[in-house]
Amino acid sequence: MKRACRTNLPALIFLFALLLLWQAGAMGLDAAYILPSPVQILQTLWELRGPLFTVHLPATMGVTAIGLAISLVLGLALAVAMDASALVRRMLYPLVVISQTIPTTAIAPLFVLWFGYGIWSKVLVTVLITFFPITITVYDGLRSAQTEMAELLLTYGATRRDIFLRIKVPCALPYFFSAVKMAVPMSVIGAAIGEWLGAKSGLGYFSRRMMTQLNGAGVFAPIVLLSLAAMLAVGVVALLEKKIVRWRGES
Repeated sequence: MKRACRTNLPALIFLFALLLLWQAGAMGLDAAYILPSPVQILQTLWELRGPLFTVHLPATMGVTAIGLAISLVLGLALAVAMDASALVRRMLYPLVVISQTIPTTAIAPLFVLWFGYGIWSKVLVTVLITFFPITITVYDGLRSAQTEMAELLLTYGATRRDIFLRIKVPCALPYFFSAVKMAVPMSVIGAAIGEWLGAKSGLGYFSRRMMTQLNGAGVFAPIVLLSLAAMLAVGVVALLEKKIVRWRGES
């Protein structure tokens, strides 16, 4: 614990300095609808804690969880398929890359048009943003397995399933957790973008509503919640990675 605190101390000091500059700049500008101060944002967050924590945060986290789960299943399936077959790789890899050239803000309104203001239009935006890093990173992890070891196991009568489970999966585990740590904040961003462009609830929707009321602190308050939720989720994934990868190494 003490070691972690010492490691993060420079980042905490730098963050504190930025917050002080922000506070001073906001006080000097004296226009909260343009640049609210950190203190004003925290005050607004506390005043609006009821709807934010009971309605909008659960809505955004629900979209994030569903979208991330679908992205994990889709990304892992695509990565395994491309690793198993060169033909599949040649067919799918270009399409996976092309999917990331589509501007999210341009296609998200189409999802709303097709699926309405319910949860699935936001889930699709989240999936579109997050499945790519999972697919490519896990695929690279599977390809990083040592071919010499695989060939040695084949000479001893190992099947492709044995090679996949005993060589490729352990090699891909660190890549998988890196992909998830990238995908978690991106899934939160995707959910917020979808809610911003069309929703009935959620932190993105709440932020857009506050903007129409020229409430600068109200715009920033949900953003703070989004950042905290993403950091907490990434911390949980990092903790799982530390335990699982260490366990794999000791077994």
